[in-house]
Amino acid sequence: MPLSEEHKKRRARNWAIAAVLLALVVLFYLASIAKMAGAGDAW
Repeated sequence: MPLSEEHKKRRARNWAIAAVLLALVVLFYLASIAKMAGAGDAW
């Protein structure tokens, strides 16, 4: 059964949302590492 045009658009939008969320997670992860590295003697 071929996918409808609406289904394809919804799938593309879902992938875009997933990519944005992943980018935010990576950004926060890198920011937290930078804060820890900047703290120096916190370890």
